[in-house]
Amino acid sequence: MKILGIETSCDETAAAVVLDGTKILANVVSSSAQLHSKTGGIIPETAAREQVKALIPVLEETFRFSRFSNNDIDAVAVTVGPGLIGSLLVGVEAAKTLSFAWKKPIVPINHLIGHIYGCFLEQESPKFPFIALVVSGAHTDLLLVKNHGSYLWLGGTRDDAAGEAFDKTARLLGLFYPGGPEIEKFAKSGDPKAFNFPRPMIDSGDFDFSFSGLKTAVTNSIKTINKESLAIPDAAASIQEAIVDVLVTKTVKAANKFKVTEVVLAGGVAANQRLRKKMQMAFTGKVIAAGPGLSIDNAAMIAAAAYFNYKPVAWQKIKTDPGLHF
Repeated sequence: MKILGIETSCDETAAAVVLDGTKILANVVSSSAQLHSKTGGIIPETAAREQVKALIPVLEETFRFSRFSNNDIDAVAVTVGPGLIGSLLVGVEAAKTLSFAWKKPIVPINHLIGHIYGCFLEQESPKFPFIALVVSGAHTDLLLVKNHGSYLWLGGTRDDAAGEAFDKTARLLGLFYPGGPEIEKFAKSGDPKAFNFPRPMIDSGDFDFSFSGLKTAVTNSIKTINKESLAIPDAAASIQEAIVDVLVTKTVKAANKFKVTEVVLAGGVAANQRLRKKMQMAFTGKVIAAGPGLSIDNAAMIAAAAYFNYKPVAWQKIKTDPGLHF
């Protein structure tokens, strides 16, 4: 089965064609991150406007790479949430239009579940059951994945996500947006023990997270130090270590409790090499992460999730209910 995936939940505009949920035939991503770097964060309206401009060229490039036409596509998969409402509408309305015009079924996909299926692409698939850490700019969640379509949510962030903590603390240090890659870059030459930043809720006894206190601690530390003499690499390394320690400790605890042998790292923050390394060091089982370019938002993961969780909406339903909402 060949599925066209469309992803527009945030600032990326992405489309992909995936064969049988595992083989990528085309995967195109256009990002407006450069625009948002000027403002230090995403402006939702700007992101949506850029996606309106980018979507058709991205779809055309996807079909050029895959060498397929709409006649070769079996279904259209699209992210329906969570995400920025304006951005989501761009992808959903496009997918509904293509589904109706091509007479192909449409498959609505949860963005966070999609991230998990990034780990099923172009590599050996995870074995059920496994623990999934879904960690990104807006989400930090732990799930027990029992099978396709069977998930037990164990816990998540009570306030700020790990990715947001990276972005906001990077901004405090005067680094560029997005902050995660910037923190990781500077951390390579820094001392992770230079600043004793807190590890919020690391011993809370549950699987919830909180990173707002870490942001406050970084703010207070910077206030007492002359920015001109501030050791940016040391601060970056200390921030990264604090976030990673919490993520690793909670994930390994969940894996041990539910006696799983595999842990999946999903979402944009899962691209962090320090997180991957410390997770492999702390967990005795297998740690699986998405391949290059598949941790960030992309449409291949959406198409893969659609294949393994195939619950289509017939195109005829769109015809009879033009205002169909997922």
